[in-house]
Amino acid sequence: MRELPFFKYQGTGNDFIIIDQREEQWLTKASTTIVKQLCDRHFGIGADGLILLEEHPVLDFEMIYFNSDGNESSMCGNGGRCIVAFAHALDIVGEDCQFMAVDGLHHATVKENWVELRMNNVHSIKEFPDYYFLNTGSPHHVVFTDDLSKIDIIAEGRAIRYSRMYQPDGTNVNFVEEKNNGIEVLTYERGVENETLSCGTGVTAAAISYALRHPEEEIKEVPIRTKGGFLKVRFQKEEKHFKDVWLCGPAMQVFSGTIPF
Repeated sequence: MRELPFFKYQGTGNDFIIIDQREEQWLTKASTTIVKQLCDRHFGIGADGLILLEEHPVLDFEMIYFNSDGNESSMCGNGGRCIVAFAHALDIVGEDCQFMAVDGLHHATVKENWVELRMNNVHSIKEFPDYYFLNTGSPHHVVFTDDLSKIDIIAEGRAIRYSRMYQPDGTNVNFVEEKNNGIEVLTYERGVENETLSCGTGVTAAAISYALRHPEEEIKEVPIRTKGGFLKVRFQKEEKHFKDVWLCGPAMQVFSGTIPF
């Protein structure tokens, strides 16, 4: 039995197993069972997701992302920031890089443990009386509340995630409370099927929804509190169109090791 080398990274408590596949292909997109086992917090390494760093013919690298259920998933913002920090630690990139992800090209900057990731243009923005729906690389249902402490994140998030209107693929669900010219965000993530300490595409969706709720204000940057720490999202807004969207926050290595494979 061989030993699989891995690295564990976290971005505001959103944690990921990262595997360097530049010289050897340890896993493929079909490795669902193995990925699920590695992400298991009791019988594996434990993580919200797993990321493969692979060579790209033109860009600095390619990111392949799996949720903890073992399935390849849509874009993960905090995962994108973590893989940039990882690539920087390996001297693959300097302070600026470009990489390919499932939703296309991304640009990022990294300095020490701070990573800023340019998200792809937000689309599918839909405003409803009680919620917002946006795709920020992953689909997000956003609900504003006056008191997050009264929300059962798992029960209410799961009910929305599996509701008929989001079948068959489901959606991520974010509960948001406005606080001191910023927001606090709690997220139920599909694929993890639980609350996570932070969600990059989720806070991006929440920040844009916050700007939509305040059309009279010239909002260019939104500070965000999650259970795992603080992030900020900045953007350019022209009426209801958002561009040059950046997700910014800390990302760092927790530990590294090997596991029987």
